Parts: sequence; C-alpha cells; structure tokens
Amino acid sequence: MAFDGIVTKAIASELQQLSGARIDKIFQPNKNTVLLGFYLNGSNYLLNICIDSQNYRINLTTHAKPNPKVAPNFCMVLRKHLLGLHIKNIITNHLERLVIIELEGFNEIDDLISKKIVIELMGKHCNIILLDEQNIIIDSLRHIYKEDNFRNMVPHIPYQYPTTTKSNFLDCLTFPAFFEKIVPNTSISDLFNGISKSFIDASISYLEITKLDETSLKVLYEYIKDIINRTNRNLLTFKTISISDNKKDYILIPSKTTNSIPFSLNYFIDDFYTQKEENEEFKNARNGILKMILELLKKYKKRLFHIDEKLSSCQDMQKYQLYGELLTANLYQIKNENLKEITLNNYYNGKEIVIPLDFRYTPSVNAKLFFKKYRKLKNALAIVTLQKEETQKELSYLESIVYELENCSTIEEVFEIWEEISENIIFKEKTKQSPKTKIKKSNLTKNKKVSFNPLKYSIDGYTLLIGKNNKENDYLTLKYAKKTDLWFHTKDIPGSHAILQLHDCNCFPKESILITCAQIVAYHSKAKNSSNVPVDFCEVKYVKKINGAKPGMVTYRQQKTLYVNPNKIT
Repeated sequence: MAFDGIVTKAIASELQQLSGARIDKIFQPNKNTVLLGFYLNGSNYLLNICIDSQNYRINLTTHAKPNPKVAPNFCMVLRKHLLGLHIKNIITNHLERLVIIELEGFNEIDDLISKKIVIELMGKHCNIILLDEQNIIIDSLRHIYKEDNFRNMVPHIPYQYPTTTKSNFLDCLTFPAFFEKIVPNTSISDLFNGISKSFIDASISYLEITKLDETSLKVLYEYIKDIINRTNRNLLTFKTISISDNKKDYILIPSKTTNSIPFSLNYFIDDFYTQKEENEEFKNARNGILKMILELLKKYKKRLFHIDEKLSSCQDMQKYQLYGELLTANLYQIKNENLKEITLNNYYNGKEIVIPLDFRYTPSVNAKLFFKKYRKLKNALAIVTLQKEETQKELSYLESIVYELENCSTIEEVFEIWEEISENIIFKEKTKQSPKTKIKKSNLTKNKKVSFNPLKYSIDGYTLLIGKNNKENDYLTLKYAKKTDLWFHTKDIPGSHAILQLHDCNCFPKESILITCAQIVAYHSKAKNSSNVPVDFCEVKYVKKINGAKPGMVTYRQQKTLYVNPNKIT
C-alpha cells in the first residue's frame, strides 16, 4: 500500500497526541529527511519527515539516525524559527497527501508568534515548507520554480496549496453519490484523490471481489468508508498484513474484534520503511561493489586470454631454434644468395625440412634472425608464464570476493568486504571514494579473545566454525584456530574456510563427522549447487600464508580429499 491520502490521514490522527509538545531538537541527517524532537509530559518523541520520492512519509520514529557535524542551511533555518515553539494542531486537507503542523510560542520579547510546517508527500514533488503567520514561505527544503513545476516554492512569496482535478471521496456521503462518479474502465484511484491503486487492488483482493459491478462497488465503498472513519479516531483499531511474499507492501485491514489492542500506525510505518531503506542500502552497496568487481574480473579474464595467446606463440620458439641450427650447420654448402626458402636435412630425425627465409637477407643473416626470435620468445615465455600465474591468483581472489558478496546478508558484511578490497592495490583507483554510509573498521585483531561472528554448527559434540569473508577466513584459520584443529576448504573452488574444533580430544573424528563437515563446507562455497564437490581437509598446522598473499589465500599440505554432495547434508 502506498503512503496515500488514507494513510496520511490516519498518521495525522495519531499525531494529535503531540498537541502541546515543545520542539527541543531539529536535525537533518540527509538531503531528504528532517527529524523534529518533541518534549511532552516528561516524554520525548521524535518525528521523522522524509521526502524521498520512493519512501516519502511522516511518522514517529524510534530509529536513531546520524546527526551531521555541520547542519545544512534548511536545518539552521528551522532551528532559528521553531526551537521552543509548541504544537498547536496537526491537520490534513481531506485526503490530500499533505500535513500541516501549526506551531505557536513566544519570541525573545514575549510576543505571541505562530509558524506552520507544510509537509507535501507527493512522490517526486515532495517538499517541506516553513510558513510565517501570513502563509508567506520562509524557506523550503527544495526550491522549485514554476518552469519546473506548476507553482513556485521559493522564499518570500505566498504559499499556494496544490490543486487536483480528481474528486474528493469524503464528499460522497452516500453510495449513489459515489456511484455517479464512477467511469467505466477507469480505476477508482484515477477518479478520487488520495486513494492509491495499490490500496484499491489490495482491498478488492481482500474482499474477494471478482467483478466490479454495482453490488461489489457498494461493498468496496462501505469498506473504504469504514477505513477512513477509523482514521478519525486517535486510537486506530487496525491490524496489518503483507500482500506480497517479498514484504514490499502492506495494507490496512479493519479489525473484526471489538476489543482488539490499538494498532500504532506510526510505529508500524517506522519499522516498515526503516527495514525497506536498510534493504535498499544493503542492495545498493552490495551491487555497487559487485559491479566494480565484475568489471575487474572481466578485465583480468581478457588479460588472461591475451596471455594465453602469447604463450601459444611462444610454442614456436623451438622451431626457430631448429631453423637457426640447421642453417648454421649447412652454411658451408649454401650459396651466399638471397632465397625465399631452402630444403635441408633435419639431422634430429633424418627427414628433409623446408625452411622459409626472408628474401631480403642472406641465409647467414636469416640464421641470426631465427636465433634472435628464439631468444625473444624464450624470454617472453618466462615473463608471460609469471604474468599468467599472477593473473590467475588475482582471478581466484576476485572470484572469492564475488562469492562473498553474493552470500552476504547485512550491510556490515558488505562494509567488511569493502574494507578488505580497499587495502588491495588493484582496487586503489576504484576505492578512493568510499560508500556514502560510514564504514565500520574491522574488529579482528591478534587477540584470540576478540569477538567475531563466524557461522557455527554443532556436529555430535564438535563445533564447526565457518568464516564469512576473506579477512575473517584469515583470522579464523591463522589466529583463532589451534594447530591441532582441522581445517576444511573446497578444492580449487572459491568458498569459506572452516575449522573443526577438536577441543583437545585425543580421538580423531569419525568419518561420518568429517563427511558432514565437508558437506557444510561445500554448501558454503561457489559449488553449493553441484552434486560432487571435492573438499580438502588437514590439520591447521599444515596451513600457511605466503608473504604478500591476498586475504583468504593460503597454501596447505598433508591434505586428504572428500567428495560430497552439499545438498544431502546429514
């Protein structure tokens, strides 16, 4: 359900409890949000006003947001004019998505003054406007000019209320008055102001209406009327249900019981949109980093392709060495004249071989050119082989980062990955600008008692710990685990490090326990959808990290391999 006129009216009705409250705090955490702190009867309240085009709303909130060290200009204007004033009234205009907070108080010379905050919640046209006693605009969060919109919204001009061509549902006091305004094949949301399409669709589904005829429209009219009547009460008797599996929407449903617990729409809206914004922040942060990683991955794969091409060309170096040797060995019987090719006996196999020559040069010069090309390819082979090894290491590391990003579930995990790649030289240029949300530093240190949060599994009295990112993998394996614990990892496949804690047991775990551990480790890898995954395990003392290796990259020996199906975890 969109934050439409019905929700706006219900929210404003609940906010009447703030009448008489004094404004004692004002801050603006971001460009779309203003928070007003109120004090009333020994209690503090925080009013959240958000004009983001996708998540616009006004509601009481319990979720703290960061207060910038330097307050934006609009925030300073609000502080200048509103601090110390009391709420006189909170009103809405019919079903308009518009809330007016009337304030009054005394200035420094004890004259009674009044101000208004107008909150317009209209998608991309959302705004917060501060008005004086004569409805003159003091300032607005967004300055809008007539060429960009249907009215000016700048300081020192009279405020104009928004207009609409839609009908007002509240004027339809009877069903016939409502039915007269119905136009065939036209949505009710397009005919009446403040009623969203998602609310109508959800209401039709809730009422199990299959066809919009006069009878069903009457049922729908009474239902909408009942919902709106409930918004006129300070204690709303609503319950909420989700109308989508992914919980991206909600709908107000009137409670069928007479003594149900009053439902606070303000705090429901607060939790709903806070969770929605956190999910959006998480997806945006993850997808932004993932896009950067995939671009680098594509670049390194292209580099590996060119390296393989060079290696392929280096395979001809032995041929050029042979050409040079045969020419040199037979120079005494070759005429010193320019030739396009020459046939000589290959004394390595006794067969004749045709050697192409550069007609511009004599056979002796051609022999020198063949040896030069051989040496060049031989040197190139050593360099390109090293380049291939380094490129494959980078590809392996990048694929591990992709795996981590695809499997992280919180914004904190994303930031830990960002912190990790920021320390890597291959990301130096791309990570100069950090994400908008403040990055928390990792709490992993050399102290074994430090708190970190690996995944934990209990298997027949043993504990299996699974790292969630490369840094945690390193810490888990190289710092936290004991040398006698068992270390698990999928063979040549990006995945998490795992430690089976033996708790100083003298007995080695049974095979069934090792298989279960391997299945869990395979499940926490890129091959979790495969049916036969190789998993290596060995004692932690055999796992080493080479100096300069990327986070999560280790070498190991004395390993054994289990082949398991991660989809059949016992």
